[in-house]
Amino acid sequence: MSKVKYSHTNLITTDWKKIAKFYIDVFGCIPVGPVRKLSGQRVADGTGLVEPEIEGIHLRLPGYEEDGPTLEVFQYHTIRDETEKFANSRGYTHIAFEVSDLDSVCAKVISAGGWLLGKLARQPVAGVGVCTFVYVRDPDRNIIEVQEWEAV
Repeated sequence: MSKVKYSHTNLITTDWKKIAKFYIDVFGCIPVGPVRKLSGQRVADGTGLVEPEIEGIHLRLPGYEEDGPTLEVFQYHTIRDETEKFANSRGYTHIAFEVSDLDSVCAKVISAGGWLLGKLARQPVAGVGVCTFVYVRDPDRNIIEVQEWEAV
């Protein structure tokens, strides 16, 4: 059987530097590797796009070692706008970060150009603990769940 290891999640934006800075400043993501500037036939073959041009960076997610998964923040020269996602939209809708100070992180989200979608809620999860969480949006309107856990 083939070995499988989670690698990254891709986030497409119209301003990769701005969105990368948001995730670095708010969640402590760490830039890894060089800035990617990708184009040409191989990229076209792999993506199924005609003449794609991509620029962006990988950000190591907090809480992982050097070989941990990354958030790939990319900007295509040509971007296709789609309908905005909501918490109950079909498909991938959000990423989540577990934090130790929910109020502080929510304040950072707002000061960095994001906003709260809801309000703080406490949800007991049997056998796990109590999760205090809220959904927020980054400056590009992507949904992020910010959560803080306490044992019961």
